[in-house]
Amino acid sequence: MSRDTKFVHLAWQRDEKALANVRYLMGSDPTGAACHAYNVLDEATGLALRGTYIISPQGVLLNSEMNFYNLGRNIDELIRKIRANILLAGSPAEAVPAQWKRKGDVTLKPSIKMVGRVAEAMKKK
Repeated sequence: MSRDTKFVHLAWQRDEKALANVRYLMGSDPTGAACHAYNVLDEATGLALRGTYIISPQGVLLNSEMNFYNLGRNIDELIRKIRANILLAGSPAEAVPAQWKRKGDVTLKPSIKMVGRVAEAMKKK
């Protein structure tokens, strides 16, 4: 979502090679209503900060990230977070460490015994 118009998004998608394979619509918020709702509008500049939200099908906020508008987002990290949330939806007693990338990678079972021993637990697996 950005304050750019749908025409600006079309130009970005057509001309920016990194967006060549994007097949979904990009949200446009020229009035700033969504920016206000998600608290990403920089009132001083009128620009939208780079907010990323992962919301479950049940409407639960699972992850949020806010970047200043001149800092890009990492799509690989966003995909990792989506995969992790899908896994955790079916296994809520588990935790995924920062190095986790996909199903089958090491997960952890949070407990009092794990405190201060995450690195050690990661080596054993």
